[in-house]
Amino acid sequence: MSDACCAHPEDDHTDDHDDHGHGHGESVERLWDVDEIRGAAASGVLLAAGFLLSRAGQDGWSLGLNIVALVVGASTFVPGTLRALAKRRIGVGTLMTIAAVGAVLLGEVQEAAMLAFLYSISEGLEEYSLAKTRTGLRALLSLVPERATVRRDGLEVGVAPKDLLVGDVMLVKPGERLATDGTITAGRTALDVSAITGESMPVEAGPGAEVYAGSINGTGALEVEVTTTAENNSLARIVHIVEAEQSRKGATQRLADKVAKPLVPGIMVLAALIAAVGSLAGDPGLWIERALVVLVAASPCALAISVPVSVVSAVGAGSRFGVLIKGGAALETLGRVRTIALDKTGTLTANRPVVVEVTTAAGISRDEVLSLAAGLEARSEHPLARAILAASDTVPAASDVEAVTGAGLTGTIGVRRVRLGRPGWIDPGGLAAAVTAMQQAGATAVVLEVDGRVLGAIAVRDELRPEAREVVARLGREGYTVTMLTGDNAATAQALAAEAGITAVHAELRPEDKSRLVSTLRAQGTTAMVGDGVNDAPALATADLGVAMGAMGSDVAIETADVALMGDDLRLLPQALAHARRSRRIMLQNVGLSLALIAVLIPLALAGILGLAAVVLVHELAEVVVIANGVRAGRSKDLRTLTAPVGTSTATPVTAGR
Repeated sequence: MSDACCAHPEDDHTDDHDDHGHGHGESVERLWDVDEIRGAAASGVLLAAGFLLSRAGQDGWSLGLNIVALVVGASTFVPGTLRALAKRRIGVGTLMTIAAVGAVLLGEVQEAAMLAFLYSISEGLEEYSLAKTRTGLRALLSLVPERATVRRDGLEVGVAPKDLLVGDVMLVKPGERLATDGTITAGRTALDVSAITGESMPVEAGPGAEVYAGSINGTGALEVEVTTTAENNSLARIVHIVEAEQSRKGATQRLADKVAKPLVPGIMVLAALIAAVGSLAGDPGLWIERALVVLVAASPCALAISVPVSVVSAVGAGSRFGVLIKGGAALETLGRVRTIALDKTGTLTANRPVVVEVTTAAGISRDEVLSLAAGLEARSEHPLARAILAASDTVPAASDVEAVTGAGLTGTIGVRRVRLGRPGWIDPGGLAAAVTAMQQAGATAVVLEVDGRVLGAIAVRDELRPEAREVVARLGREGYTVTMLTGDNAATAQALAAEAGITAVHAELRPEDKSRLVSTLRAQGTTAMVGDGVNDAPALATADLGVAMGAMGSDVAIETADVALMGDDLRLLPQALAHARRSRRIMLQNVGLSLALIAVLIPLALAGILGLAAVVLVHELAEVVVIANGVRAGRSKDLRTLTAPVGTSTATPVTAGR
């Protein structure tokens, strides 16, 4: 990604940046780390010193400092422009270079240096945005363990994941991560597969079940036959999708280059015609001078600086209310979004399972069922245990507690023999209908049995965030199409989607499935994907815009996304969208004003009504205006209207054609 400003031609994006001091692949922590910004600062200091010396009557020294300022400022963009020209590619940098040369030929070295100074600032802001966007997939790669245990020639040996072969038998102990994809040949367990599928609850798995790299084994020891190498497993596919989509988005044409492509050659041809035709019809010196004045008049000084200023202001303002926006292209795209795909676990839900229902047998109280269940769960590390313990007021002491892999728990409380586990392992008996209803409502059900008698059933579910329904309703009012994408089971997805007010639901998706569906949605309009986990990374990268839930999200989701909501409150999403729409309008206003200025100055310069001094003055005044307008994107009094309570729509509704 890059700021939607005015640096390099789209097709030469990578070439131009490769020679810049800090660009692709390097770590930039501060704005000052960017070579273009340091160059702009040096150029600005030299310009200021030259101006002061000129006022003091030291014109010779002033000229010398202006020349050095010009060289320093131009060094940030002229080399890249020349390389692009050698490949027959032109952009705003081309026009800026010609404008600076024209000003020098007219004897206005200070004006040429000013152009180079302003443009080097815009280049530095863009380069900073590029370098800070995404740093890699460290969090994803860390899901693969450093060593895997395999059985070879009757011996157990440790090998690096890259040395695993198809057909090897991995021995996976409780709590270990799987090093690659495979099929269970022996053992039963409950797998935490949230990093791969987004499933909010552990998945029971036994012989014949497919398992994926990065999954966390539960309490059972497993033997897994390797079915894919480390280079081709599920995590490797995620990396491939992310890298491919990031490359695609890195070449996105930027706003000012769209303007520059027809503008630059048009201005060059016009200036050449003015010089040639005028020379044939009259004084060659006069018409060559007018042609150069026209060229300077057409230089997009305001365009070069105004968009980056708008971007920096808007991005800074977003960060103050908890939204991290990664650069101008992300800001512009966020303002154009029409379709929003929402992940379920950790995005619409809080990723904290809670007890939602307790059904009891005749004569048994809810508190008794929860208390006995909590007694067993106090000795368990299962995710359901935390939910049941939180729901119970008392936790009796239990002894002889044992975990039955893939089934549940057994133990003794007082003199009573207690079992707690999944339906099927424990026959729910007369509570069968209630258990079925729990499952159809999208909950995980466990049955409590005491001394052979079923006393109750407990439903645990990862509930919607409190604000989720209001946010979905607000997005609908503002004209957005909202879709849920999740790796969770269809019953859970449908139940929660209905509660949230979402009608379009796609469930039981793997990461590549989400990516494919997002590609389909993109064909219908600019699409944002909102997610929080590693499993969302491919979809975040495939979407026109990726939005990560920050506090609950994984590092890889934040690195892959273009926008990160830094808090747990989903209301940040409509606030961010409203802020981006307003900021994009300001950016377009600045572009329009810059182009209108050029359209007015060119005929005035051509007619000789305005000379170089007047053209320069108008350009400088216009720069002040567009910069001031750009700063409006970050005014705090405007942000207060964006953070109104959900249900009070302050944003302009999104309509077709915007």
